[in-house]
Amino acid sequence: MSAQPQENKPFWLTGNFAPIYDEVTETELKVTGSIPPELNGRYLRNGSNPKSGDTAHWFLGNGMIHGVELENGNANWYRNRYVQTPLLADEGADPMEALDDRSKSLANTHVIGHAGKILALEEGHWPFELSADLETVGAYNYDGKLNTGMTAHPKICPETGELLFFYYGMTPPYMTYHRASAQGELVQSEEIEVKGATMVHDFNITRNHVIFMDLPLVWNFENVTGGLPIQWSDDYGARLGVMPRDGSNKDVVWYDIDPCYVYHPVNAYDNGDSIVIDVCRLEHSMKQGAPDVSPVLYQWTINQVTGKVNERQLDDHSVEFPRVPDSRVGLPYRYGYTAQFGSGGPTANAFRKYDMKTDTSIAHELGNGRAGGEPVFVPGAGASAEDDGYLLSFVYDQAENKSELIIVDASNMEKDPVARIHLPRRVPAGFHGSWVAD
Repeated sequence: MSAQPQENKPFWLTGNFAPIYDEVTETELKVTGSIPPELNGRYLRNGSNPKSGDTAHWFLGNGMIHGVELENGNANWYRNRYVQTPLLADEGADPMEALDDRSKSLANTHVIGHAGKILALEEGHWPFELSADLETVGAYNYDGKLNTGMTAHPKICPETGELLFFYYGMTPPYMTYHRASAQGELVQSEEIEVKGATMVHDFNITRNHVIFMDLPLVWNFENVTGGLPIQWSDDYGARLGVMPRDGSNKDVVWYDIDPCYVYHPVNAYDNGDSIVIDVCRLEHSMKQGAPDVSPVLYQWTINQVTGKVNERQLDDHSVEFPRVPDSRVGLPYRYGYTAQFGSGGPTANAFRKYDMKTDTSIAHELGNGRAGGEPVFVPGAGASAEDDGYLLSFVYDQAENKSELIIVDASNMEKDPVARIHLPRRVPAGFHGSWVAD
């Protein structure tokens, strides 16, 4: 279970990216500081953890969920569990050859709670339902109504409780939009016409619209780069497709933008005749012969009257894994929270809070030899201000080769964490997570 780098291995198999293999349960966790008593629920985070110990790309390992349950100021348990999918049972299976079977998911990218269910997600297959103790219930397809996969980044509307999501495919139709009710019933599915098969990792919602990002990362099975048959295209172009949330393909209006790639937007909202979208933008991604570039905060403003998009860079820090409070998704907002990348790969050396009203930012530094992930915002008791609440994230300490769940006061970012929950082992660097309240 060593976290020390090993020679001749890619980054996702070394250090704290390297997989762990056992599933443990630890109760009555040690805590430094005080856990806010209003935090009653579970912090859950997903990640790529290849059972075989090897995988051709960071995105292609088996999904493992790590979770901590908090209750009345106590840390009841830590658990880690593989998501028990058919691909986990068949160690020799090639995930890229399992795209036609919706149940053969890696389930390794995100985990959310909606309509009383906990769902582990990736972007090519059905979700997998988990129990409150992280045991696998099985593939979930909305009582047989979902005939495509689901994105790893669905959006829960804070006003209606609906779950809005999409699926992209390698063959026509290349894009399908879905909408599920607050009660978890699939109520709408629409085919969306796009030019070709591209990697569409995320999308945007506002109170009235969904916005698709049709960007130039193109699937190409004849030229596999780094274990994934995806490559940058200088010819595909880039555009944003705006559609009413209950609309169909005939309602989509496309707006051209400068070529780029976005894995994760911060948030989007309607502003009169305009739509504002804040994103972590890359000049390019997976471009052959080109060095990697850092993601930076950008803003797109779509003028629906003129048909033009204003694009401007907001900051020059390297930031990714952005989050806003769940109550502000798709709505005007003031604060966004990001993982600020350092030199140690796609992990955070700080959490950076952006004030979109004043165009300023502030960081919570994690310290030397410590690396975090995506900061998840949880509101405090009786919150009156948008930043009344806490940021939760796993943080790895290289000197101890162990991890903690830290809780940071989002309104006092420069202060030490209000609580550090000590875990019995290291938690490998992963992808996305959620707070699932009781």
